[in-house]
Amino acid sequence: MADLVGMTDALIKADEAKLVGLVEDALRENGDPREILNTGLIKGMDVVGDKMENGDMFIPEVLMSAKCMSAALELLKPLLKESEIDGPRKVIIGTVKGDLHDIGKNLVKMMLGSSGFEVIDLGVDADPETFVRAAKEHKVEIVALSALLTTTMPMMKQTIDALTESGIRDSIKIIIGGAPVTQSFADEIGADGFAADAGSATKLAKALVN
Repeated sequence: MADLVGMTDALIKADEAKLVGLVEDALRENGDPREILNTGLIKGMDVVGDKMENGDMFIPEVLMSAKCMSAALELLKPLLKESEIDGPRKVIIGTVKGDLHDIGKNLVKMMLGSSGFEVIDLGVDADPETFVRAAKEHKVEIVALSALLTTTMPMMKQTIDALTESGIRDSIKIIIGGAPVTQSFADEIGADGFAADAGSATKLAKALVN
């Protein structure tokens, strides 16, 4: 019987050797890969996200847990269809045009990926047209915009306007984040939500698609 609680605990504690061992043991005993993924691993990353949001875990610890998640996921991928790993929940993420900061974006990308989302990363300095093309091409459910400069925040509104003009605004959710960004700014420009950190961004994304 799969020790799902042990997997969750090992993931939170970033004990990669223990986590990989538990997953291997479970698979040898014909454990359900989907149950291992959802109840053992993603549940653990949800806790990591909550702890980060509450200030009980910090970026280096979160990165270590995410590394463990990746190692465990490699064991499961051959046993799961791609759709079972990623599901229909696709996100594009990028730092808006004129802004070259990516540390926060990359952390959000990592947390979303570890929590069951398929993440398409547009990198930095991404113009509105790039977001529109990617959203259409990948048929995403969420568009995540990052800005770390007050001078590039207006580009978030331009990107949302472009998504609206393209005719796909009603079929997607838009979330924004970055050091100078606030909930009131999100409301002002017509975003569906704002997140202050990677943990809350992941929680928000899940709430919007569920």
